[in-house]
Amino acid sequence: MIGRREFITLLGGAAAAWPLAAWAQQPGKPPVIGFLGSDSSGLGDRVSAFRTGLAESGYVEGHNVVVEYRLAVGQIDRLPALTADLLRASPAVIATGGLPALLAAKAATATIPIAFYVGVDPVEMGLVASLNRPGGNLTGVTGLSVQLVPKRLELLHELVPAATVLALLLNPTNPNAATQTRDLEAAARQLGLALHVLNAANERDFESLFAELARLKAGALVVGADGLFVRHAEELGALALRHRVPAIFQDRAFAVGGGLTSYGASLQDAYRLVGIYAGRLLKGEKPAELPVQQAIKVELVINLKTAKALGLTVPLPLLGRADEVIE
Repeated sequence: MIGRREFITLLGGAAAAWPLAAWAQQPGKPPVIGFLGSDSSGLGDRVSAFRTGLAESGYVEGHNVVVEYRLAVGQIDRLPALTADLLRASPAVIATGGLPALLAAKAATATIPIAFYVGVDPVEMGLVASLNRPGGNLTGVTGLSVQLVPKRLELLHELVPAATVLALLLNPTNPNAATQTRDLEAAARQLGLALHVLNAANERDFESLFAELARLKAGALVVGADGLFVRHAEELGALALRHRVPAIFQDRAFAVGGGLTSYGASLQDAYRLVGIYAGRLLKGEKPAELPVQQAIKVELVINLKTAKALGLTVPLPLLGRADEVIE
C-alpha cells in the first residue's frame, strides 16, 4: 500500500518518477501505464486494488510494467498540467480514477486507450456511446453512485422512520445535481417525506449547512454523490455526529468518521476491475469493444456507536444486511 505522503510526492511529476521513466526508455523497456487520480480519500487502498487487478491480467508493477502516477489529491485545477506531464511519459494505456481525472484525460487524447472508474452513468454523461459498445478510446467501470442516491434515502428512512422532513446535500457545480434532485424528490414523494435541497460548493460551506438543517427542522440528511464530499467524507461524518444529525453517504470513510451509515459501491473492487481492464487494453484489446462494467459489489456500513449516541435503535433485519458494523 502506498502512503499518502508518497502520493503527495508523486504530484511533483517527472522528478518524483524519474527512475521508472528512465527504465522505460531503455531498449526492451516494459510498457507504461499512466495512472491519473482526482481525489485523496483512500488512495493507498485504491492503488493497491488497481495493482491486484493488473496482476490478475498478468502484469506486475516493477517487473513487466511501469506505472506512472499523476495524482491531483483533490486539487482538481492541477489535472490538465498533470495529464500533459503524464503524456510525456508515453503511456500505452491510461487508467483514471474519478470523473475530473477522466474528463482531463479525455480532453488530452483521443487515441490512447483509457480505463476509467466513475461514479456516474457514462452514457448519460456522453462519455461512451453505450455500456455494451463504448466506442472511442474509453471503457472502464461505473459505480453508479448517482443512481444509488434514492436507495440511500430508503435506508435512512428505515433507520430514522420518525423523521418526516429530510434534506439532500448537493454540490451545485456537479453536472448531475439536477438528476440527483429529481430522483430523490421522486423517492421522497413515494415515502411521504418532505425534502429540502441544500448546497455546498466548497468545504467552507459545511458548518453553515448544519445550521440550516436545524432551522429547517430536518430530521436526517442524505449527502449527494460528489467528489468534494468524497474528499471530505470523514469531516462530514464528524460534523454530522457533532450536530446530532442522522446522515448517509456513499463512502465508507463517512461512517468511519462518525456518520450514521454509508451505502455505495466498493471502491476497492471497482479499482481492481480497472486494473484488470488496463491489463487487457495493454494486451491489445480495443476499448471501443470492451463493455463498461458496473461495480456489482455494494457495501452497507452502519456506525452502531453513532446510532447509540443519537438514541436510535437499528432494526435487526437492517443490521443483518450490513457488510460492516462499527461498534
